[in-house]
Amino acid sequence: MSYYRLFRGFFRSIFSLVFRWQVIGREHIPKEGPVILCANHISLWDPPLLGSGIERQVFFMAKEELFRIPVLSFLITKFGAFPVKRGAGDRAAIRSTLKLLEEGKILGIFPEGTRSKTGEVGAGMHGAAMFALKSQAAVVPVAIIGPYRWFRPITIVYGKPIDMTRLRETKGGSDTLKETTDLIMAEIRSLHEKHRSKVSV
Repeated sequence: MSYYRLFRGFFRSIFSLVFRWQVIGREHIPKEGPVILCANHISLWDPPLLGSGIERQVFFMAKEELFRIPVLSFLITKFGAFPVKRGAGDRAAIRSTLKLLEEGKILGIFPEGTRSKTGEVGAGMHGAAMFALKSQAAVVPVAIIGPYRWFRPITIVYGKPIDMTRLRETKGGSDTLKETTDLIMAEIRSLHEKHRSKVSV
């Protein structure tokens, strides 16, 4: 058994026993080929939750400072994380991400760039849109509905892939990047609003 599957099994146990998790829409994840999972961000628990809800492995960007901590670096690397410099255009991380997608893997990303303090879906940054436009990956919006409280439900909803055809056919530029970002965030927000009222307490 790989380290990833071992860690995923561990986190699934936590989410099932401690947080009473509910997973909706995992059938929307393509069984093969590149995928970008775009989720809202409310907690440090979000990356393992995002990866634990589906069968395929999910890879994540993580701030490079975390890779300077020996034990943590080992753990997050085995769970599919790779380093990125925050606040700067990290070309190496961009190349690694695009290569990962070219190889048909899954990228998990939080377009807001930081955790929401209110639990509401905020504005998105352009990173997820850039990867969506520069690749042929299926772009799947994901809503995480919390908060994370012991023995209270945490829900993750995987939506249907967003149709990126028209946006990928444009010449690109800042307007297209903004439109793509707004579309991704609108889809996440729609999932969040639709399912939040259905969450049992």
